[in-house]
Amino acid sequence: MYNPYIKRCLDFMISLLGLFILLPIITTLVLILMIVNRGEPFFLQLRPGKDGKLFKIIKFKTMRDLKPGKEEDVHNVARITKIGAFIRKYSLDEILQLINVLKGDMSVIGPRPLLPEYLPLYNKEQSKRHLVRPGITGWAQIKGRNTISWTQKFEYDVWYVENISFFLDIKILLLTIQKVFKKEGVNIDQNTIMPVWKGNE
Repeated sequence: MYNPYIKRCLDFMISLLGLFILLPIITTLVLILMIVNRGEPFFLQLRPGKDGKLFKIIKFKTMRDLKPGKEEDVHNVARITKIGAFIRKYSLDEILQLINVLKGDMSVIGPRPLLPEYLPLYNKEQSKRHLVRPGITGWAQIKGRNTISWTQKFEYDVWYVENISFFLDIKILLLTIQKVFKKEGVNIDQNTIMPVWKGNE
């Protein structure tokens, strides 16, 4: 059995070590994004964690702010800055979530935290994704990230929750590293990054 306390201890150690190793990259990106985004290098947003409890996720800011009256463009790829596209290409926007892992909001491995608006839309099976802490990467991410359908994402998330183990986490971590270097599973060339999920239609 994969004891949740062991998983939490591993998360704490990995996130602490990761932040230390990546500090030069983090510092450089903060300085660049402060210039590009006029003093706003970070993006904070409420996301549901374990048991649906909300927390603030932290990322590097890779998109321009919405223009007044242009809410329909919230997912438009045209808002991604040039440095933002580079950051997304190499998944550097995710590394600040090590802070969320350190705090206990997230795990290194788990279902990705989605928008709070989706909480009432999940069916009973899909809601199982909130039985564990959300992760920086997960089973759905190595299976396609934002190039697969919502249905597939949720199926992969639930499968992970029902099959969670130490060796599965190691496998996901290693495959994530491989995909980051190969730049697989990320699509920023279409008009939208990922369509808004409207529930089980």
